[in-house]
Amino acid sequence: MGKLRNVLLLIVLSSLVISLAACGSDQAASKDNTVTLYITRHGKTMLNTSDRVQGWADSPLTEPGVTVARQLGKGLKGIPFAAAYSSDSGRAIETANLVLEESGQADVKLTTDKDLREWNFGKYEGDLNANMWNVILQGLGITDMKQLDMKSSMGKVADTIAASDETGQAEDWEAISTRLRTALDEISEKTAENGGGNVLIVSHGLSISALLQTIDPSQVPPAGLENASVTKIIYKDGTYKIESVGDMSYAEKGEKENTK
Repeated sequence: MGKLRNVLLLIVLSSLVISLAACGSDQAASKDNTVTLYITRHGKTMLNTSDRVQGWADSPLTEPGVTVARQLGKGLKGIPFAAAYSSDSGRAIETANLVLEESGQADVKLTTDKDLREWNFGKYEGDLNANMWNVILQGLGITDMKQLDMKSSMGKVADTIAASDETGQAEDWEAISTRLRTALDEISEKTAENGGGNVLIVSHGLSISALLQTIDPSQVPPAGLENASVTKIIYKDGTYKIESVGDMSYAEKGEKENTK
């Protein structure tokens, strides 16, 4: 009788092990590794306000810049972030921290990545934007900004800046596009390996446009990106899909909440 009981117990335990293994296999097979990237431009800064070139050079957020970053955070409340990244520029870090705080996710670790920085404009850093863009227009053989199509000329713009910088510090298009796409791929792949989820990325205007250029040039915004705008990109099985570009609805939603 005792032997029979032991045999029955062994059969039950074996069945349980097989059942648990099958369950685990089904869960692994059904696990969704989709990554949703919420890529935002930082809030407005002092150099933005004075219309000066701001790439690797940095300046703090203005009061309106802080306000719109907080509004963005409120507008993103309810979207749980599995991870958060920003460039290592102070303006991006400040924006990211404000967004996480206002969205109720201050406990999410912020990882900084220098490869998410804005373009390096070399000798033009801190100069008036008009001075640099005049050089760019001359280099492209056009006379008016209205003639400039960033969708087809982004690489030429970067290369013109680099070629006119005697200091050799300004980045060309290959350097810019390579570092930014590498950073995006690493973030996306790492998040997917961890099961997927939503990711906050705070970067910069031209850098976000450059990322779009590497994915789908037709999505590059002709008029640039506003501060605190969100560009939403889905990553699944090694492929990117752009869902929206320069979306201000999140910040606008947060602004409305402040007026309630």
